[in-house]
Amino acid sequence: MKRIPQILLTLILSTAGFAATEKATVGAGCFWCVEAVYEQLPGVLDVVSGYAGGPEKNPTYEQVSAGRTGHAEVVQITFDPEKTSYRDLIDYFWKTHDVTDPRGVWPDFGPHYRSIILVHNDEQLEEAHASRGVARENHERPVITEIVKLKKFYPAEDYHQDYVRLNPRNSYVRNIAYKKLDKLGLKRP
Repeated sequence: MKRIPQILLTLILSTAGFAATEKATVGAGCFWCVEAVYEQLPGVLDVVSGYAGGPEKNPTYEQVSAGRTGHAEVVQITFDPEKTSYRDLIDYFWKTHDVTDPRGVWPDFGPHYRSIILVHNDEQLEEAHASRGVARENHERPVITEIVKLKKFYPAEDYHQDYVRLNPRNSYVRNIAYKKLDKLGLKRP
């Protein structure tokens, strides 16, 4: 299924009487798993897998996974702020992975699988820091999640989009993604 470009989605929603949308961008390991999680949360309209957090322009999956770009695998979430808040999405983020492991997110290690929140504005920056403060109280080890301003989001190649839903027989999906969804009490697509 082809994705509707975000600008068109926003135009359709606004002309149909829906509220304006907002975006959140996070990285919590392999973007396939993170996308499958956030697609199920109330108020989320769209989730796009991609790359952010590094200086390389127009990175490819091969470049990012080789650790040569400084980018992390991330997802960009479009949500309806009347149905969920940015803070709710970030508060949920802390449940999705081990935010204390500086190596990355099990079973994917390396800087491109790091725990990261990329904020779109100063309000999100404040909310992310406040949420991280609460998360720190719930962990014995230090929370290592980066919180930085988003400079540029690069959508991943088409074959990465909706990967868990479209590839139910893939061994990574069966052995990792489904287990994460089960642990969070979410449905397998």
